[in-house]
Amino acid sequence: MADTSMREFDVVVIGAGPAGAAAARSAAVAGARVCLVERAELPRYKTCGGGLVGISRDHISGAGLDLAQLARAEVDALTITLDGRYRVTRRRRDGSPIIAMVMRPELDAALVDAARAAGVEVRTSTVVTGVRDDGPAGAVVEIRGGPDLRASVVVGADGTSSRAAGYVGVRCDQVDLGLEAEIKAPAHVAARWERRMLLDWGPVPGSYGWVFPKGDVLTVGVIGAREDGPALRSYYERFVAQLGLADLPRLHDSGHLTRVRADGSPVRRGRVLVAGDAAGLLDPWTREGISFALRSGRLAGSAAAAAAGGDQGALDAYPDRVDAVFGPEVTAGRTLLGLFTRRPEVMHGLMAGFPGAFGLFTRIIDGRSTVARQLARPGVTRTVAALSRQRNQRPDPGPAPTP
Repeated sequence: MADTSMREFDVVVIGAGPAGAAAARSAAVAGARVCLVERAELPRYKTCGGGLVGISRDHISGAGLDLAQLARAEVDALTITLDGRYRVTRRRRDGSPIIAMVMRPELDAALVDAARAAGVEVRTSTVVTGVRDDGPAGAVVEIRGGPDLRASVVVGADGTSSRAAGYVGVRCDQVDLGLEAEIKAPAHVAARWERRMLLDWGPVPGSYGWVFPKGDVLTVGVIGAREDGPALRSYYERFVAQLGLADLPRLHDSGHLTRVRADGSPVRRGRVLVAGDAAGLLDPWTREGISFALRSGRLAGSAAAAAAGGDQGALDAYPDRVDAVFGPEVTAGRTLLGLFTRRPEVMHGLMAGFPGAFGLFTRIIDGRSTVARQLARPGVTRTVAALSRQRNQRPDPGPAPTP
């Protein structure tokens, strides 16, 4: 007898972050019957810097969203410091933005609305307890307190603690801890940060801090290796205090883990695919994940829709597509993280005084170049190799300038 306790779809997507919303919309646009499930109600808070690089802005515009309405602020100036010292500010001469700043609850809700407009059935307050194979017909998503969902293909985009990733067997070899607050800024403080962000190369090896302005809110945080948790906590509190923000009200103050996929880790098992954080797809050095989520979600949604329509080769091709698109970026990010961990002062020196470095940085952020492309240049390859062999050191270039 048929199991009538289950609802059937072509594609079920788990998780309504950028990866899940992009996967659901992509599959629906391709003609699939799609259900997007999310454990929380939307909008919901998400710990995230909320900076949109050029690739992310392109994908968001491609989803039919008005970025001008969605962005809380745009940034055209960058201040860099080395453990709070040696302050240098660079600004784009033409005034065009380096990066757009959004609140993740607002971004995620807008992307889900775009998926819903494409025909996706959205279910919030729906807790997934497991994923299991359903034979050649597809897979089953187990729902707490309700009927399970059967789909031809399941896309797991349910974050770093993903049920789908556990089923697929995703392996991650880099786990980082981010600590972040959203701080309510009075008008005179917000004015100091208007159109300007800060990056601080931190005292904990491989760590950095940031200030992202979003109108009357400043997103302030640090990130580094999870095993350095106590040192990161000390850095975080000292960083906030050095900025003169310790006594301002914190709307949110939270921590989260990010995980980077190990080389060769699976991103598919049978008819279950994973994307975004669930697949461990983010930049190893910057830990930027929104652009990785939007792109991998779109790839997964397209592959899922094609497979649901009878193209079984689409599932087989998905892991190769992930490696082709993200492999060079992840490899380049690992190289830069290794150099940055050993020689943070080199990164500061390049950004602070090397001619053309800021312009190259903005081209990479815009998407007009990539770190992988730059590292492939013979001269750069030799320089990075030489620097990476040297021991970690922090030179004393003299007294720190007044902030």
